[in-house]
Amino acid sequence: MPSARSSESSAALVLHSARLVRIIRHNNHHIPAASVRTLSLIDQYGPATIKDLCAADQCSQPTMTGLVNGLVDRGWVQRDPNPDDARSSLTSLTPAGREELLRARGHNGALIQERAAAAAISVADLALAASVLQRLTDPAVTAALQASADRDASGQSRE
Repeated sequence: MPSARSSESSAALVLHSARLVRIIRHNNHHIPAASVRTLSLIDQYGPATIKDLCAADQCSQPTMTGLVNGLVDRGWVQRDPNPDDARSSLTSLTPAGREELLRARGHNGALIQERAAAAAISVADLALAASVLQRLTDPAVTAALQASADRDASGQSRE
């Protein structure tokens, strides 16, 4: 069972991560956060169906379809036939989409660097924070936790 200090630290991490995301979103006017998130998902997973992107982003199919349609209209994403399912298509980044994603990530990184410098955060501490967040958001961790929850829900015991 987690200690009270661990629980407080975990809650503080969530609180401050959410605040940081809001600060970045507030200072990023050239592209909506949902567009950056969707471009990032397509970059991370490679060519993907709308269904795959919905699962990764935990959103509805109409929401993801609207996001992807907007990115297609901007020339940042393309749709290609899905060789495994003729009823669906695969979305992938275009060169312009990859360029836009890199530009957004660069802008967001610069905002973080500016705040880190103002807060006297060392490069080592910034790297540690990034490493911790990367491990906490690792898809393998999410899958393992979901599998455990599914076993618990079905009444199976952990071994």
